[in-house]
Amino acid sequence: MPRIIVSPLSRIAEMAVRHGCREMISLLAKDQSFHRPAVIDADRHLLLGMNDISFGGNDGLVAPQEDHVRQIIGFARQWDRAAPLLVHCWMGVSRSPAAAVIAALSVEPDQDDIELARRLRGASAYVTPNTRLIEIGDHLLSRNGRLVAAIKTIGRGADANGNAPFVFSPLPEPVSHAG
Repeated sequence: MPRIIVSPLSRIAEMAVRHGCREMISLLAKDQSFHRPAVIDADRHLLLGMNDISFGGNDGLVAPQEDHVRQIIGFARQWDRAAPLLVHCWMGVSRSPAAAVIAALSVEPDQDDIELARRLRGASAYVTPNTRLIEIGDHLLSRNGRLVAAIKTIGRGADANGNAPFVFSPLPEPVSHAG
């Protein structure tokens, strides 16, 4: 079963090694410096410069844009799913969970949005996905408002200290018909 590892910046090297990740999406403020874990090939690292805001941006702040989400969708669709995909932002609470949901729908578009949102909440009590990323993802993935509504159903996450990476399944768990 493919997995997406969502992590704060402070734990990306540990998570990449622990889970055997070879691909990574970074959603950080423009020009924020950090070291890409050596196990992640540079050509399989998507770095997107944006702030964790849900409005248009000003004074040097960069709001998530359609181009950012298009890049997440394209990158996810090229993910071979042989190894987990690592997705991170500064705290692993807002931008990266939103990107993880967008990636999940990019690779498996026929899944139910509410069930996907519930899986996300089940994976982490702390996530509060960035609403602007979710809205753009909803539009670009032709969810017709279903993704936005589903994310609203899980509400705001619990307060977080930015040290709670989690594993998220981009696909529904298979139903067992054991008898």
